[in-house]
Formats: sequence, structure tokens, C-alpha cells
Amino acid sequence: MDNLKQVAAKCTLQNNPQPLIVTGDLTNETDTQNILDSTIKHFGKLDVLVNNAGIIETGSIETTDLAQYDRVFNSNVRSVYHLTSLAVPHLISTKGNIVNVSSVNGIRSFAGVLSYCMSKSAIDQFTRCIALELAPKQVRCNGVNPGVTITNLHKTGGMNEENYKKFLERSKETHALGRPGNPEEIAAAIAFLASDEASFITGASIPVDGGRHAMCPR
Repeated sequence: MDNLKQVAAKCTLQNNPQPLIVTGDLTNETDTQNILDSTIKHFGKLDVLVNNAGIIETGSIETTDLAQYDRVFNSNVRSVYHLTSLAVPHLISTKGNIVNVSSVNGIRSFAGVLSYCMSKSAIDQFTRCIALELAPKQVRCNGVNPGVTITNLHKTGGMNEENYKKFLERSKETHALGRPGNPEEIAAAIAFLASDEASFITGASIPVDGGRHAMCPR
């Protein structure tokens, strides 16, 4: 709630309407239903669904137990599937669209984050499949694949402050543009895909990763 209030305050400072704030755990089916129902009750319709919630945990095939696998997939895949299925009838009514937030980990393979990579690859396939399914009803579905972005994702995933600083420094070498990304850069790509300027784009997954997806070891 505290984080949502901070975002809402920034919106109102920019002369935007006061956002609707709804808290919930997307791995809880009742909470997910309430998020959708509260939105429809407040706005009367739904134009855009952005599936952005997700978590990251480290682990390999030797260290990732089923409990971690389930946590990651419940947050990153199952919740997206559920909320999207609830939202689709409303999006069909408005000829709206969906933007899924995946990761460069869905495009490229990285050791040590197995369940996370698998979950984001699943989101890329989900994006393409439902784009084909909903295209006859004029509902578009696209995705963005961010590289390392300066958010709290890695810290909440267990990385301490010292390791996080080293991780960001290392990102200067792992991204072609020589730096990690900022949230605003990811948001701009999402806003474009959700807008009418992208009216002839569906089923696309756009890397917003400073060129990381194109890099190979030498």
C-alpha cells in the first residue's frame, strides 16, 4: 500500500486523475478476482491490461526445489494466466489490448536462475498464443523483454546491497549500451504497445534491454 500511495502521489503531481488503488496477492485467486472486479466497478470498462507483477529467485537444477519452482511459476505465470482470462471478456468489449512484461531471460539462457528463465519463456509463448487467439476479435497482445533494470526486483529476490552494486556494475559489460535500464524506459515501450500507434502490432515481444539479447561471448 505504501508503494502504491507513492506512485499515486506522483500521478497527481503530474495533473493526472487520482489512480484507483487496490492491493492484493496475485497468487491468491480471490484477490485477483477482486482486482479485476474493483477496476470494472470503478471505471466501467477495461481498455488495457499490463501484466507486470513478478518475482525472481536464484537456483540451478541442482538447487532449485519444487517449492521455489512453484513460487516463481505461481507469481510469474499462473497469476498472469488467471488475470488475463478474467480480463479478456472486458477487453473484447472495448477492443482493448494486453502488454505482458517478460524479460531478456525469456529470450536468452542464463545459468543460476533456472525457474525464472523458464517462467519468462512461458510468458513469451503465452503472448504469441493469445495474440493469435484474440486477433479475430481485434484484441492485441504484445510483450516487452527488459534487461537489467534499476528496480527493487533483485533486492526482494535476496540480493544484498553490496552484491547488487556489483551486479549493476557488471551490467555495464553485459549490455551493449553499457548500462542497466531505467523503469521509465521500460514504461515508454509498454505505453507505445498499449497505444493506437501500435495498432498493427500483435504477437510481438520487444527487447528493451540495451542490446543484451543480441550479445554473445567472445
